[in-house]
Amino acid sequence: MAADINSVVLIGRLTRDAEIRYSQGGTGILKFSLAQTHRRKTGDTWTDESHFFDVVMMGKSAESVHRYLSKGKQVAVQGELRQNRWEQDGQPRSKVEVFAFSLQLLGGNPGSSGNNGNSGAGSPGPLTGSNESYDPYSGNSEPFDDDVPF
Repeated sequence: MAADINSVVLIGRLTRDAEIRYSQGGTGILKFSLAQTHRRKTGDTWTDESHFFDVVMMGKSAESVHRYLSKGKQVAVQGELRQNRWEQDGQPRSKVEVFAFSLQLLGGNPGSSGNNGNSGAGSPGPLTGSNESYDPYSGNSEPFDDDVPF
């Protein structure tokens, strides 16, 4: 029998500040909504199309990233889709959520000043060594010495 695969990777921006709650056993349960936008050409005009995803993350990793997840923050999420089912007013209901296993903080909040939001956990630090001024977008060569041993 073939194995089933349930995997999702999303990059988007938070639509609101993340909320953390704790289970009776003390496990952190983090919830937030992610907006993913792409441009689509219809005829001669380009339009933005957005999709919204509810994300749930649990455990110590959820507790540690909670303070960095504010509205507008760009993140990458890797996880799987899970369907919650319940009954409300005698009617069956369901909702599909992204259950995140890992989260990476990306760019800063739009309109923020200063460090562009790169001071949080998981954010890349400054380059070190003799190539601190290296800019990967400048078109210059990579930040390596010419005497690479391979």
